[in-house]
Amino acid sequence: MAFGVTRKEIYRWRREAESGTVAFLTHFWLDDRFPECITVTKAACTSRDKLIHWGKEYGLRPEWIHEDGNIPHFDLLGEKEEAVLLAEGCAEKLYELRERSRRSNRKDEPHA
Repeated sequence: MAFGVTRKEIYRWRREAESGTVAFLTHFWLDDRFPECITVTKAACTSRDKLIHWGKEYGLRPEWIHEDGNIPHFDLLGEKEEAVLLAEGCAEKLYELRERSRRSNRKDEPHA
């Protein structure tokens, strides 16, 4: 389940990916298969060849590309997500979501 992303961010991500740029969309994400991950980043580009070449720089395999929604993309999780976003200079959203999660969790803690 995805949340913590605006419609405007999705449109921007789609436009950038369709223009041939590798575009990033980071959002909250809950999946029982990955309970330790609270976010995912979709790294997308409609040029599959460009996406494959870009992914190789980060050790991402072409068979990991998702083709759903007509925009080929990698799902980046955990340490790989943070490393790629830092290298690309776009980790702001990841850190914003982590901070929102920390603030939210603090409100739910019982008071001593």
